Amino acid sequence: MAFLSAHRAAPLAALTSLLLVAGCSSTSSPFLGSGDVQYGDSKAVEAITNEFGLTDLQMIAESMTRSLIQHPSMQGRPLVTVAEVKNKTSEYIDTRNITNSIKTQLMKGGVRFATDSSTMDAQTDELMRQNQTGLYGKKAKVGKMQGAKYLLTGEITSIVKRNSSTKLVDYKFTLMLKNIEDGIDEWQDEKEIRKTSRR
Repeated sequence: MAFLSAHRAAPLAALTSLLLVAGCSSTSSPFLGSGDVQYGDSKAVEAITNEFGLTDLQMIAESMTRSLIQHPSMQGRPLVTVAEVKNKTSEYIDTRNITNSIKTQLMKGGVRFATDSSTMDAQTDELMRQNQTGLYGKKAKVGKMQGAKYLLTGEITSIVKRNSSTKLVDYKFTLMLKNIEDGIDEWQDEKEIRKTSRR
């Protein structure tokens, strides 16, 4: 009887050992890092290059949203839609990131947003899916989307000057709020940022 118990325990012990080895080997992946990774303060001033960076994005989003939230047009939480910020500089700038940051800050301040052109396809696809598949007892109805009262547009431009030892970049960000129905510009503000680097 003892022989039978020992005989059955052998495969179990072998399986346990195999799982332990597999578990240990999976934690030794070189992709887990070597211990050199450090966290930094994403709010700290970024001064590595004079190209447009995270600090500039944060300054623009905070300045513009603070100004717009205080404008009378934002009283009563009107519906707003956004057009992606236009990049009129000579460098690559992720303008969708700027647009999203401004939108996030405004939503924290109580502004409501209607579906914009960048997400309209996904919105209408979902409406069609709910209404045409026959799978939903309760579904979002077609024709109930609300139109925005205001359109928020923006652009970023830059002027670059340089000599043998210095490069100076002036960024200007402009944000505009237009009343869609009557075409009136209700609000506009701008933020300028100057960055200088030396060789």
